[in-house]
This record gives sequence, C-alpha cells and structure tokens, in this order.
Amino acid sequence: MAYQSGTAVGILMSPRRPEAAGLPVRLAPRPVFLVGREKLLTDLDARLTVGRGRAAPRTVVLCGLGGAGKTSAAVEYAHRHLAEVEVCWQLAAEDPAVLMAEFAVLAAQLGTRDLADARDPVASVHAVLARQETGWLLVLDNATDRTSVERFVPPAGNGRVLVTSQSQHWPPGQALDVPVLDTEVAAGFLVNRTREADRAAARELAAGLGGLPLALEQAAAYMQATGTGMARYLELFRDRQGDLLARGEAAGHPLDVAATLGMALSRLAEAAPAAAGLLRLLVFLAAEPVPLDLLLASPRAAVGPGPDAADALGRLLGDPLTARDAVAALRRYSLVTLAGDGLVLVHRVVQAVTRAQLPTEKAAEWRKAAVALVEAAVPADVELPVTWEACAALLPHAQAVLDLTGDGLWRIALYLGYSGSYPAARDLFRLIVDARTASGAYGPEHPDTLSAHNHLARWTGEAGDAAGARDQFAALLPIRERVQGPEHPDTLTARHELAYWTGHAGGPAGARDQFAPLLPIYERVLGPEHPDSLTARHELAHWTGAAGDAAGARDQFAALAPIYERVQGREHPHTLTARHNLARWTGEAGDAAGARDQYAALLPARERVLGREHPHTLATRHNLARWTGEAGDAAGARDQYAALLPIDERVHGPEHPHTAATRRECVRWSSKAR
Repeated sequence: MAYQSGTAVGILMSPRRPEAAGLPVRLAPRPVFLVGREKLLTDLDARLTVGRGRAAPRTVVLCGLGGAGKTSAAVEYAHRHLAEVEVCWQLAAEDPAVLMAEFAVLAAQLGTRDLADARDPVASVHAVLARQETGWLLVLDNATDRTSVERFVPPAGNGRVLVTSQSQHWPPGQALDVPVLDTEVAAGFLVNRTREADRAAARELAAGLGGLPLALEQAAAYMQATGTGMARYLELFRDRQGDLLARGEAAGHPLDVAATLGMALSRLAEAAPAAAGLLRLLVFLAAEPVPLDLLLASPRAAVGPGPDAADALGRLLGDPLTARDAVAALRRYSLVTLAGDGLVLVHRVVQAVTRAQLPTEKAAEWRKAAVALVEAAVPADVELPVTWEACAALLPHAQAVLDLTGDGLWRIALYLGYSGSYPAARDLFRLIVDARTASGAYGPEHPDTLSAHNHLARWTGEAGDAAGARDQFAALLPIRERVQGPEHPDTLTARHELAYWTGHAGGPAGARDQFAPLLPIYERVLGPEHPDSLTARHELAHWTGAAGDAAGARDQFAALAPIYERVQGREHPHTLTARHNLARWTGEAGDAAGARDQYAALLPARERVLGREHPHTLATRHNLARWTGEAGDAAGARDQYAALLPIDERVHGPEHPHTAATRRECVRWSSKAR
C-alpha cells in the first residue's frame, strides 16, 4: 500500500525503500534535503530511548505549525533507526476512521488472526506489540489532538511511539516542538536548492518566510519551475506575499502553504469563532510577541464600526478567561506560540496567509480594530518608569499599525526618549515631523508640528549632538514667537531648550544668562511651583555652577530639592535629578566626601526607579566613581570606572561623549592608583 505523508514539508523525497526488507515496515521515502534538524533528531532519540526495555513504550509528540517539517523529521528518524526495530509502521492519524483502517492493515501484516478479536484490529496490534521482545516503532502522523489518538497508542511493549501534530496540548514531557529554521540555515537551503549564489537575497527571503520549511521548499520549487532568479522572486515576494504562498508545489507535499494553513484556519473558524477573531486581530500586528493582556484589557475599548471585528472582539475585551480559551484553541493548530507571560507570537507566514484570505473589506475592518486597540493600550503618561514595560511590549506593534500623525505613536516616541533610547526617539520624531508637515490636517506651522520639532531637537541633543539641538531650537524659537506669542508656554519651552543646549554645546555662561530672565516669566505665567518653573530654577542653578560659581549652584539646589520632594514626590525622576546635581555641586564646591556619600545614597533609588542601565543611572555611577577618587580612593574610582565602561559602550555606543568621558576617567584614575 502506498503511503502519502500528511505533512512531509520543506524537502525533496527520494524513492529509496527501507533497508529492512521482509520485516513489517512502511515509511514514506527518506527526505533528501533535511537541514537544521540534527539537534532535534538527537533530542528526539534521547527521549524515545530513555528507559529502553521498559514494559511501557516511550511516546514523543513532534508538534508545531503546519509546514514546519514534523513528518520529515519523523520519517528521517525512523529511517535512521530501522536497524534497531523489527516493526516500523507509519500511519495517517488525522481521521480516526482512517486510522482504524490503517491498524487493520498493520494487523494483517503482523499475522494477529489467532491472538485477538479480528473485529478489533487495534487490540490485535496492541497484543502483538506487547509480546514483541525486539523493538518496534509506530509513527502516528498528523494527529488532530491527544484524544483522537489516545486509544491507538499501545499501552505496553518494548517500543517507541512517535506522533506528529499541530496541537501543542499534550501531557508534560511528551511534546517536542519542531521549530522553524534559523535564518542562516534557511538561506543556505535556498542557495543550495536553487543553485543561486545571491546569499543576501536568500537571507532576506528566508527571513520573510520566517524559516518555515514548506514555504522555503515551495519558493525554491517555484523559482526552478519558472526560471525566476532569487532577486526577482524576492522583489515579487515583497509586493505579493499572499499570491506567491498560494503558488508552487513542494516536493513530497500535496498542498501549498496557503492551502495547508487555510485548512487549519477553516477548522478554527468552525470550532472556535472567538479564537478565529483573535487570530485576525493578531495578523495585522507586527511579527513580534503580542501583549494580549494589554490589548484586551478594557471591555469598553472601541474597535471600530465593523460588525465582524466588533462581534468577535466583544467576547474577548475585558474577559481574560475567554481570551485564554481563544489562545488555547489557536495552540491546537500551532497558530500561535507562547512567548512569555501574557505574550503570544504569530508566525509571519500565518500572518500573510490569513491576511490574503480575508476579503478586502474585512481586512480593512480588522486593520482598523488593530489600530484602535494598540492606540488605546499605549499608556497616557509615558514619562513614568512604571509604564515602560508596557510601552516596550507595544513598541513594534505601534510602529507597525499606528499612523505617524496619531497620538499613540507620539507617546511611544516619548517613551523611547524618557527611557533612554535617545537615537530611537530622535529618529521616530523625525518621521513624525515629516508626516505632520506634509499632512493637510496639520502643516508646517501647526502647534503640534512645532511640538514635534521641539522633541526632535531635544532628542537630537540627548543622542549626543548638543550643537545640532541648539541650532534646531534657535531656528524654532522665532516661529513659536510669531505663531503662538512670546509668552505662550510652548514658546517658553523653546526658550528653555535653547538655553539648555547652548550650555551643553559649550556655552555655560550663555545658558545661565538666558535662564536668568526666563525664570521670572515662567513664575509669573505658570506659577512658582509649576513643574516647568521648577525645571527652569533647576537649570539656572546648574548653569550657575557650570559658569564657575559652584557654591552658588550648591545653595540653589539645596533650596530646590525639598520643593521637588514636596511637589512631585521623593522618587520622581525630577527629584532624583535635583539630588544628583546637589551632590555634584557639593563636590565641586570642595566637599568631595559629601558628594561621594550623596551619590552613594542616590544610586539605589535611581536603579530602582529608572533601571540599572538607564543613562541617568549610569551618570550617577560615573559621578560616584569620580567623587570616590576625589575623596582619596583612587583604586576604588578606577575599579568603578572599569566596571562602568563596557556598560556605557553597550548603552551609549563606543563613540558617545559619555563613553569617551568614562574611558578618559578610567585611564586617569588607573594612573593615580599606581
């Protein structure tokens, strides 16, 4: 009887027959091109052979996404271990009725007529295998789930049972995930399979296909059949993923990628409509872990006017149990992977196929739902460190679906800056500025566009280009004054930033002289304890010190820090910054030990509030090291700078001014410690 593998994917199949002729053996032909699976096969053998000789067989389930190559791995394993078993039989397990018929065929091969009831071929096969002294191997291929094959698994005997299934719901210790291929391995497969030398195109295509073996084989087969080169195929793939995934025929597999995944999607829609709706939402997000708890948190979240999305998501919003049930249903077909607490990941090929199979109107409806939920999930006050974990999880999805002129992506850009990712904040605000300038709803002099310019300039400076920030604010200020007036809060902010970056670009006296007349305007317009007024006082104190009056700066900060604590709290980032600068100018005014002690007390609070590698935390570490040395402990300063340098290089980059300063101080204190 010929055997058609249900999921032999990503490989060519050879006509070679099993070597153990005459024994009860039935296997699909051995894979010719099977790459990146040696570790999987080693792990599989270790699990199947542990405790060899026991009365109960060892069972392992190869589970994973349709097209991942589960059957290919199972068939390769069986061929490699034929010499170790007397019976090796591969059975199609997707349909229990078909599987029963398959057992009848095996029962006849085993000659079970006198050993059990011929009307029950499963019991007959089990009886023979239980008495078999030599080893045996059964491959139950493409099982729907545990329940569908449970009665077919032999309960006794010196054997191995290898199941392949899309479902990820199996008893602990039985499931062995069949992952997609690493990008480099997948690229190598494409190069070898097509005889194309364009490694860069192969690498990009492999990444676009997400390392899915069936998709890789299908692409290679299409290129060979049509004479399409790798670069040209890649160009087509960028524009028409869905169409290409429905074209081409992979050797040894009866269905293309779109059809293979389409079957799972159809079954899902019938069995679990809420799960099908959740998948439609997920496929319009980035191919990165999705924080479901954040997206589905509010039962009142608006998902748009479309009835399909509103109905499906209405069951999930604000109901974590229903959402988890939907995830469990998706995992029965390996359509999502758990990626952490509350995080799920959808393969990019699943995303492409699902999107392509939706009608245009439905796709637009679900895309709007994705936008609405991501927009609503981005925290309102992203300056607070407590929101940064949520922002980090939402970042790739915000960049994938949100409009550059919307508020959600603006808040994400602010999060990048506040959390210390200055170049990323700068780059995203540059895109926001361009989008708002070109938008008919905003234009170049709209207040929101000018605010985007403000942030672009600020994060340009924080990323290391103080002169560039100064020049951008110098150009922005007269526009603010003309459009919004000289005492509008946004105009005052532009004056504030111009003074600040003037100082950081090498003009501390100029910064002090600009802040001195600006502070009384802030206090008159906004009030003396408004956060912006306090920030102006902070900067005036700092630049007073930087211009040469360390004692004056120290005294101003000593008066300002208690106000910050009372108005904004003891561990607000602004309060911690005031404490940082009080410590600095205490040292600059001649009290090195006092500065060291203040920085030592401040460091744990900054690590707790901002994180151990936030730039402000690193600045506190830098200053603690400095004043440790200035207080007479050169070796301690050397060791602290030596520990700090690799962190600065990783966080800021090797050429950033902060990194260069740490490197210089490391050399300086090393020489003093000799």
